[in-house]
Amino acid sequence: MKKSITIFFLVLLATACSDSGSKNSASEIVQKDLIKAPALNADSVYSFVQAQVDFGPRVPNSEAHQAAADYFVNKFRSYGAKVVVQEFEDQNYEGKTLKLKNIIASFNLAAKKRILLAAHWDTRQFSDKDKENVYGKLDGANDGASGVGVLLEVARVISVNDAPSVGVDFILFDGEDGGEHRDMASVAFTGGKESWWCLGSQYWSKNKHAANYTAYYGVLLDMVGASGATFYQDTISKNNAQRIVDKVWNNAAQLGHGKFFINKPGLELMDDHLFVNKYARIPMIDIIDMRGGVAFVPEHHTQNDNMEAIDKNTLKAVGEVLLSMLYNE
Repeated sequence: MKKSITIFFLVLLATACSDSGSKNSASEIVQKDLIKAPALNADSVYSFVQAQVDFGPRVPNSEAHQAAADYFVNKFRSYGAKVVVQEFEDQNYEGKTLKLKNIIASFNLAAKKRILLAAHWDTRQFSDKDKENVYGKLDGANDGASGVGVLLEVARVISVNDAPSVGVDFILFDGEDGGEHRDMASVAFTGGKESWWCLGSQYWSKNKHAANYTAYYGVLLDMVGASGATFYQDTISKNNAQRIVDKVWNNAAQLGHGKFFINKPGLELMDDHLFVNKYARIPMIDIIDMRGGVAFVPEHHTQNDNMEAIDKNTLKAVGEVLLSMLYNE
């Protein structure tokens, strides 16, 4: 995960997004009884995070990066998903060519109504917020692997139970965390990019994996595995998909996960959902850990972003909220 744009202190008026077919208000959503979703296994989610860390830092152009990509493709296929690997090249802030892969896995292809779930799978190439080692590589256990781990478990659960009535598409975005180092200059943007961050989502949003692809809405996961996580509502999510924010946070409260999902505004930040909203025209929200709504976790972009920072309770809460969302759609 990248950088914030500004701190957002005002509660915005609720705005309708493109799923405005429903007339239910946020309060009415709270009052509905949720259909019980299939059970999620917290140990399984944790093992998916561990497996990624075991490959080593998943920095583009590295052997670990390729090994992780193969692992994701094989996992999704083993669960019966149709998998598309969108390979492309792009430049980083140094002008170096990166070989990148967005990995898309789809379930229930016949369904016209589709929900998009996403996370980034690459690892930042240096720990530039570390107090001692600002150029050292890091595990990326929370920033990257946690979101992917939750999505892999959701896919596994779908594969061994009756699928939800909606189609579900998973996208693992590459090149999200490759922004410039604070101590290094960057070259001029190429290829119509707007940022050195979020390369995979910038590319996919303008070059979708399937012609005319769209989704009813999307949910992005980023840094969803740390102990004591608090998921505030970022400004881009609220501006583009307020009713999806309401739906997800209200479901979380009904499931007993209100201590994680804080019903208050947080940072305005650049993340993959920005480009999905802007160019793909799919209303997408971001579930991302923001402490007090104004700062990222202490381990962010440091050597401490390792398995010791991961909490099964947090992973379980996020996964259960996603599954409940899908099975109540």
